Amino acid sequence: MFKGRWRTTGRALVRVIIVWAVSTLTMLALAGILPDFKLQSDNQDSITRTAVTAAWGAGAFGLLSALVWPLLVRALLLVPALVLGLLVFFLNGSLLLIALWLIPNGRGAANPETAVVVAAVMSAVASATSTALAVGDDDAYRRRLSRLADRRRRRSGEDGGRGGPPGTVFLQLDGVGHQVLVDAVAAGVMPHVAGWLGVRPPDPDGGRGTADDAARVSAGDPADSALGSPRPTHRLTPWRTDWSSQTGASQLGILHGSNHDVPAFRWYEKDTGRIMVSNRPASAAELQRRAIARTNDGGLLTLDGASRGNLFSGGADQLALVLSIAARRGRANRSRAGYFAYFSDPANAVRTVVSFVADVGREIGESTRARIRGDRPRVGRGGLYPFIRAFATVVERDVVVTAVIGDMLAGRTAVYADLVAYDEVAHHSGPHSRDAARVLARLDRSVGLIARAAEHAPRTYRIVLLSDHGQSPGETFEGAYGLTLKDLVRAGCGLPVSRRAERTKSGAEAREAARHAVRGALHRPEPEAGEKPAHGSDPVVLASGNLALISFPDVPERMSREQIDRRHPALLRTLASHPGIGFLLVRSEEHGSVVLGPGGAEVPVDALDDSGPLAGMGPGAADAVRRTDSFPHVADIMVNSMYDPATGRVHAFEEQIGSHGGLGGQQSRAFLLSPLVLSAPVPGSGELVGAERVHEVLRRWLREGSGPQVPLGTVSVPVAKARSDEARTAEEEKDSA
Repeated sequence: MFKGRWRTTGRALVRVIIVWAVSTLTMLALAGILPDFKLQSDNQDSITRTAVTAAWGAGAFGLLSALVWPLLVRALLLVPALVLGLLVFFLNGSLLLIALWLIPNGRGAANPETAVVVAAVMSAVASATSTALAVGDDDAYRRRLSRLADRRRRRSGEDGGRGGPPGTVFLQLDGVGHQVLVDAVAAGVMPHVAGWLGVRPPDPDGGRGTADDAARVSAGDPADSALGSPRPTHRLTPWRTDWSSQTGASQLGILHGSNHDVPAFRWYEKDTGRIMVSNRPASAAELQRRAIARTNDGGLLTLDGASRGNLFSGGADQLALVLSIAARRGRANRSRAGYFAYFSDPANAVRTVVSFVADVGREIGESTRARIRGDRPRVGRGGLYPFIRAFATVVERDVVVTAVIGDMLAGRTAVYADLVAYDEVAHHSGPHSRDAARVLARLDRSVGLIARAAEHAPRTYRIVLLSDHGQSPGETFEGAYGLTLKDLVRAGCGLPVSRRAERTKSGAEAREAARHAVRGALHRPEPEAGEKPAHGSDPVVLASGNLALISFPDVPERMSREQIDRRHPALLRTLASHPGIGFLLVRSEEHGSVVLGPGGAEVPVDALDDSGPLAGMGPGAADAVRRTDSFPHVADIMVNSMYDPATGRVHAFEEQIGSHGGLGGQQSRAFLLSPLVLSAPVPGSGELVGAERVHEVLRRWLREGSGPQVPLGTVSVPVAKARSDEARTAEEEKDSA
């Protein structure tokens, strides 16, 4: 026993000495490179004396970082997250100045700007060295995770075993369609997921093993272990989205059990006169409130749950980067507490910033090469987009993954996290692009990291991967026809068309998350409600991928086809006959709601099937249209773009060459990847349809593990839990770092 302790202590001491030595050499190198950073007296000390000075400085900086840094971050917990991320560097530089001041005889000196640079480099080098040593010592890594878990258990009074019911982690890979996942597995892009599915690695000799395995997985059959494939641990199930194939509708249905009256990503509500946008904090909060009122359920994560990086809370108590609570003020809004766990280690900020800058450079290089090659289709990727992309692929990913690992080490029962990286990149680079494939590879590594961390949690965890929708490729509507849908609508109404087309804002989730971070940094309040359109009778045209909604704000009720024809006789005919439009949905006074298509096609919704105007849109398209037609806030005119089944292409009404939001192609086909220990999502050869049905499946899996039961008739539970003590949350997040 004592021998083992001495061995452990000895290894820890060796690691400290090695990190100290590397930090000393780094400080010496920086002193030789940077003119404003010195480690010698005016009399030019000897090399030995200078080395001793560097050792003093490196040791003092290391101690200050270990002892003082966590206290500084704790004191700044309520600072807006973006400000905290920037302030990290200045605080780190201040610690270095203090460390230099502690060197005897005043031999260390640096100006403040140089101190920030030196501190950042030293933190990165020390962290990289520690990580490399931990990788080489599995016992050290295991002990570190065990210590964190033990600390949690002691605080909660639990025993030290891994007994009890298993926990469940739901990881949402935003925008990754079923076929995209199958193709990535077959190509060896996602080896960790491939291992779960029993798919062999790519054959360097050009064999067909991987492709054959992937084909079986795509068809719903397990890989054949008799052919040398690993034994699968998970099953892959496709599921079909609602007409509104976007994160707002899908995630609201998955987490809260209802996406009723969410006709699109953005829509105009005549009764309030406001535009609802799914990724705006005020709109997300209102949608969550409506879902809870409709279902009388708190949400999927009501008891002992954590929500990370989502649009909605799911009723969870532990929250980080959750948009629906971003508009709240005061102690009830603890979404930023998740940053504490990440920024407690200054090296985290350095690594993230380095990766952020690298991804910005990668995006600029990729977009430049695309322009040189003349790739088509292509959309603009300049301005702030490289930074928004890097926020999604680096900052959001790192913070969310760290929070999920902390949740598992805390032993929480249910965790739901959204990783938006692929969705953001695929919008602008294309869902099947090489750039998007590289993002999938990095997401696979994140999944593997979470799976390895689960091995050291105080309870076993079942990890479920799922997506909220897919994406369909294609040229934008404006790129294909030279005008926006808004221009076409105004022309059909006999209204003047602007010579300069107005670019439609992207609906990507990462864009709003980044915008919210900036608003928080500037202490600017979030809008209390959705946007208000300009007054008058001009139509409001709102795009949601390849789905668009047209509303006339001066008419209080949903306009009928007859009313529209009397006011604008050419509008419906102009839209229905346009080659870039697949079909329209309007209300008729004579036939009820009808679907209009090319060539004068007109089918009442009650008689609608998957042929006629909806031919090729996929199975269940008619049911999806009928359901949306029943929503109170369905638009006067619902417009779905054309879809080419031969190429899988659609025309987005936004600036996106990979889009989702309507019907047509892979955007409507998401996936659910679940452990075999869980019951099958659907019995036999049945089909999983709609986000609300996915919610029922996830609830059933939580019940199978004796997890949290969503309490019927208890709406107040998540509200009460959301007002729990923020200091306790911060303490728990610190332990997860």
